[in-house]
This record gives sequence, structure tokens and C-alpha cells, in this order.
Amino acid sequence: MASITIRNLDDALKQRLRVRAAEHGRSMEEEAREILGEVVSNGAPPRDLAAAIRKRVSPLGGVDLDIPERQPTREPIRFD
Repeated sequence: MASITIRNLDDALKQRLRVRAAEHGRSMEEEAREILGEVVSNGAPPRDLAAAIRKRVSPLGGVDLDIPERQPTREPIRFD
């Protein structure tokens, strides 16, 4: 099992965590583990970057690009 230390935790947040833990009959540490577990496991699926970009620029309209004709590949250099 791994451990983490959380520094500079706001006093009001710590107090709310203490109250929440007491309401659930858990220690603060156990409550923090539960909260982290819920948030991380219920996270959104990984984003599709291409779809996000497409969604963002689609209202701007499309662009027609002139695609140049492909040239045949050159012969590799020989060092004979």
C-alpha cells in the first residue's frame, strides 16, 4: 500500500472532512480514501482529442485544401 501526505490543507476543509467522516462512522484517513476512490474511479472516460478539436472548430465551417499529387519515392542513396 502506498501513502501520501497532504500539506497546506485549509482548516475549514479539514473540519468538514472530520464531520463527514464522523457522519459515516469512519476515521478522517478512511474517509479521505473513500472520497479519492470515488472521484478517481468515477472519472470521465479519456477524452478523444480529435473529436474535441472537431467539435470546437465545426461551427467555423470547413476548409478545402489542395492536396498535391504524390511523387514516386526516390531510390535510396548507395555508398558503394
